[in-house]
Amino acid sequence: MNVLGHRATGAFVTHCRWNSLLEAIVVGMPMLCLSLDTEQKTNKLSMTEDIGAALELEGYTKGFVKAGEVEAKVRLVIEGEEGRQLRARVAARREEAEAALQEEGSSWAAF
Repeated sequence: MNVLGHRATGAFVTHCRWNSLLEAIVVGMPMLCLSLDTEQKTNKLSMTEDIGAALELEGYTKGFVKAGEVEAKVRLVIEGEEGRQLRARVAARREEAEAALQEEGSSWAAF
């Protein structure tokens, strides 16, 4: 998580398995979703549509994501207004995760 949370890391290209998503949220890292099968697609929908912490890499539906698409999405995340809004949403989710992990938080209570 040191690399994932490093300030030089601008976005996380993820397969959308649950642990990877949680790690990205905990460090406040915007995600680019490359979901291939099973629960990955459901997790991708949750991250992109419900939580708003990720963008979808669309080429995965064809079995191949082109470098140009990855570059464009990375630029979108690190530059411009849409990227700023995405990073703000991820930062808010990070704060929520931190609160949940505190002794009085919801994760602590559920455990």
